[in-house]
Amino acid sequence: MSGHDSKYFSTTKKGEIPELKEELNSQYKDKRKDAVKKVIAAMTVGKDVSSLFTDVVNCMQTENLELKKLVYLYLINYAKSQPDLAILAVNTFVKDSQDPNPLIRALAVRTMGCIRVDKITEYLCDPLQRCLKDDDPYVRKTAAICVAKLYDINAELVEDRGFLEALKDLISDNNPMVVANAVAALAEIQDSSARPIFEITSHTLTKLLTALNECTEWGQVFILDSLSRYKATDARDAENIVERVTPRLQHANCAVVLSAVKIILLQMVLITSTDVVRNLCKKMAPPLVTLLSAEPEIQYVALRNINLIVQKRPTILAHEIKVLLEFKEYATEVDVDFVRKAVRAIGRCAIKLERAAERCISVLLELIKIKVNYVVQEAIIVIKDIFRRYPNTYESIIATLCESLDTLDEPEAKASMIWIIGEYAERIDNADELLESFLDTFPEEPALVQLQLLTATVKLFLKKPTEGPQQMIQAVLNNATVETDNPDLRDRAYIYWRLLSTDPEAAKDVVLAEKPVISDDSNQLDSSLLDELLANISTLSSVYHKPPEAFVSRVKAAPRVDDEEFADAGETGYSESPSQGLDGASPSSSTGNSSNVPVKQPAAAAPAVAAPIPDLLGDLMGLDNALVLVDEPTASSGPPLPVVLPSTTGQGLQISAQLVRRDGQIYYDISFENGTQGVLDGFMIQFNKNTFGLAAGGPLQVPPLQPGSSARTLLAMVFSQNVSPGAPNLLLQVAVKNNQQPVWYFSDKGSLHVFFGEDGKMERTGFLEAWKSLPDDNEFSKEYPNSVISSIDATVEHLAASNVFFIAKRKNANMDVLYLSAKIPRGIPFLIELTAAVGVPGAKCAVKTPNREFVPLFFEAMESLIK
Repeated sequence: MSGHDSKYFSTTKKGEIPELKEELNSQYKDKRKDAVKKVIAAMTVGKDVSSLFTDVVNCMQTENLELKKLVYLYLINYAKSQPDLAILAVNTFVKDSQDPNPLIRALAVRTMGCIRVDKITEYLCDPLQRCLKDDDPYVRKTAAICVAKLYDINAELVEDRGFLEALKDLISDNNPMVVANAVAALAEIQDSSARPIFEITSHTLTKLLTALNECTEWGQVFILDSLSRYKATDARDAENIVERVTPRLQHANCAVVLSAVKIILLQMVLITSTDVVRNLCKKMAPPLVTLLSAEPEIQYVALRNINLIVQKRPTILAHEIKVLLEFKEYATEVDVDFVRKAVRAIGRCAIKLERAAERCISVLLELIKIKVNYVVQEAIIVIKDIFRRYPNTYESIIATLCESLDTLDEPEAKASMIWIIGEYAERIDNADELLESFLDTFPEEPALVQLQLLTATVKLFLKKPTEGPQQMIQAVLNNATVETDNPDLRDRAYIYWRLLSTDPEAAKDVVLAEKPVISDDSNQLDSSLLDELLANISTLSSVYHKPPEAFVSRVKAAPRVDDEEFADAGETGYSESPSQGLDGASPSSSTGNSSNVPVKQPAAAAPAVAAPIPDLLGDLMGLDNALVLVDEPTASSGPPLPVVLPSTTGQGLQISAQLVRRDGQIYYDISFENGTQGVLDGFMIQFNKNTFGLAAGGPLQVPPLQPGSSARTLLAMVFSQNVSPGAPNLLLQVAVKNNQQPVWYFSDKGSLHVFFGEDGKMERTGFLEAWKSLPDDNEFSKEYPNSVISSIDATVEHLAASNVFFIAKRKNANMDVLYLSAKIPRGIPFLIELTAAVGVPGAKCAVKTPNREFVPLFFEAMESLIK
């Protein structure tokens, strides 16, 4: 409707529905047209006009394209609630799909695809088949998208009627927009199917690259995103693809640019020539910088993607962006928070780039000389980190820092300056005087400052054991043990006191030990996560910096295994039971749902630990509540949970918990029992870095706990938030707080089978190929002498419930040999051979996997599953 059509939104004088009904049946065309506009206007503002369905449908018999569009719009909205009446429109649809006007033919097919009514679907097939071969490219490209919509309604019908083959034929169409829509439709269908539907061959690759040059911008995005799934055969093939895609870097649409960058990055892995790689990096840099001159929304998306790109290829922007002077300018702005972040960014540059550290120090000193209080304090905080990153390099500036001592009033800045004085006490002549100036206010200082002051005074005493420091250390230790109720401060003071009074040399070894050089990993992602995100550049995944399955839930049907034997098996294979949980969400299926951004089993718990856990990211008050679009189960009941924090440790609060998996989602099943005399509320939770980067997917939903009451809840977890380096383990370090008690720290140990994904099912041929492709060094076995398998069927069903999927079985003498597969996050598969005799104690499990580090954890999980 045009701008002057606003009059149709006004209310009629008498009963609205009867009046509209009368006008819709008028003998005058213009009156019927106006009536339909009024109906659409009413529908738009939320009024129920479904009772006019038959009257509106009668208006379909018209040559007027505008009126026909309005009627079709009404049909799309109400067909689902009036399926029987919607069938009345079918004949008109079929007729319109053969209209001489291609716009009407396309409109009919598009509308039929949007009406999600099973009864109509079967009538859609014949018109759709005609339109897929229509002479007009506009009709063909519209029909291509309609196939994807139809597949979502009835996949079996699409396959039976040969629509997939018709779509694949359209890839060879002479119209580039038809090609683009066929690719878009096939890609969407592939994302909702567990078996290969759309595989790009060398033949289709050439056709897509040819169509790329003539498509509209969004057609180019569809083709580029599909090309990113193509695995080049060798370096020459990769270079050819990159050469054809590189011109897209100059496109005005930012989504086209990012999609082109994605393909180039993926193909660069295969390119062996360093000159070609260097040249590609040079070509990618200017377009990426250009994205930063767009509007703020595009800048944000671009920066989130560039963050990923430079982690993989750090040299891409090495010669493009000179940030230091810009940061210096930012540090003189009026927005205090902005200034603080600018100063922190300068410090981060110094820590990341050794060659820039000296210039960063110079800039920070210049900023200190401005004598703006919050700038000085922020600069001291970052200089402390620079000292730790480059020991014995920049200590000559300490005297300048000490001049600002009197102006410090922020805890973190005070603590940083005190750390510097204590660490370099032997180089500061009046270090004792500087530290002494803080002693008078020691009881009033924040805990952060008190802890640093205690340690710095001990360092000073160990380095300069003269009369002054002796008096200071006595005063500080007395304050920190007798005059405080802070357990952290008191415990540290007692440890220092005992060390100093029993063995001063040992105290030196502990307190003055050489510290590890720090590094800035604040923006570094786990390499496997980074590769996954790079494969999703220009999608929501690359903006959230989370794999698609972390925020998109999508069900993909898993393929069934037919009753055939393995190539070397001695008898018929074992078909899977129907209870094997085939409709769980598959991480790999979610990729397509992160759409293009239009830019342009119970585990024994470890005992609770008393000391704070280091590196627990962020304040418990500032949880990053990740976006999780999943249907969460209600608070669970069921068997008792393992105790992770006993009430004796939690001052009356007892916490029981374990990781569980339900409907393709990992949850922390956690229970709280209030054994105190008061109400406990305001519960919050935080997880330390861990192997899988598990973190809370939202706030902890626990109602206020009355004395003697308990509450149990399921907390959805997300992956890859704070991944810890090193050998994999299943230890979860957890911090929980409430409004009435201190923070409680405890450790919990999960089982690997919780991480077995619904996408772990493998086809037989794929299993055999994967087994043969892995070296013998990647095969491990373990005996389970106490495991008794009473029934093969029951075992297969039990394993399937934990996403260990049956593939086949064979007989070996009197033993049954089962072949199974499982997969954990990061796409790590386990190819399993389980051998046992029914009813006889003892089983043997052999496994092959590309990641050997997870084998011990895998065998622990299997032992718990086949007990």
